[in-house]
Amino acid sequence: MSIKATHPPDTPLYPIREVSRLTGVNSVTLRAWERRYGLIRPKRTPKGHRLYAQDDITRIERILQWLNRGVPVSQVVDLLDQPETVEAPAPNAGDWISQRQQLQLAIEALDLPRLETLYYQSLALYPLSTAVSELWQPVILALETKWTIQPDILARRTLEAFLRSQVGTRLHYANQATRGPLLLLTAMPDDQGPLWVLMVALMASEQGYRIQMFDHTLPLEALPQAVTRLHASMVLLTSGQRESDSYIHTALPNAAEALSVPLGICGEVARLRDRELRDSPVHTLGDELPQAIARLRPLLRESGVL
Repeated sequence: MSIKATHPPDTPLYPIREVSRLTGVNSVTLRAWERRYGLIRPKRTPKGHRLYAQDDITRIERILQWLNRGVPVSQVVDLLDQPETVEAPAPNAGDWISQRQQLQLAIEALDLPRLETLYYQSLALYPLSTAVSELWQPVILALETKWTIQPDILARRTLEAFLRSQVGTRLHYANQATRGPLLLLTAMPDDQGPLWVLMVALMASEQGYRIQMFDHTLPLEALPQAVTRLHASMVLLTSGQRESDSYIHTALPNAAEALSVPLGICGEVARLRDRELRDSPVHTLGDELPQAIARLRPLLRESGVL
């Protein structure tokens, strides 16, 4: 393994905030990759601030490629200097299946210390989009499917309370640090709780949006006033359920028509009802949350909000 600790004097150098913007990897994760695994080694200013060269950025992009192929972060360091054609190693105890099992067991056992450890570990070692799409979203889907057959209201409410606290803290500081468009997030009537809203809020905040989150359903007739009074740029509704036909076919399109800003839906409802809403004023953004959030900015530009 070889990581250059220094760069030629004429090499352009970028601060960690700019590298985070260019790669989509937050600064906490970049620091963890450096400190825990030696994956990158940026140059330091006399005051200790990190500066990254283009070869560091290229290396980060290669790290992302391996992670997206399912390689545990602990194994990536041994692969970075291999030829580009090298195959990913076979799954082991560090793969996504194992991590999902650990997370689900912690939730069902009401093991809050373990849950907190897994939460911070996932956000520190992986880009948020990877942590959500490969770990948190699959676990929430698996649990909601299981809870439909074998309800466990205590485990559900414990997970909701944990994520509400963690995500709420992040939103508080993130909203103060950005001037991005304000998204109004709320759940649909048949959703069982705020799990989807919390995941969407986490993803959207990471992408520079300000978030006004309601973990209880906001009535559709209240949306125009909420948009006006909160100066929202978009309304985003989530659900892990199919929702009723009358809500999808009539109430939701009527609500979208009454708004001065776009109305979008994401989560399982967007996958289940996509075909029925294609010719309506409702924007279906999909059930894969990172991709759904990535579609927001083009939609806001097309709608003239940005």
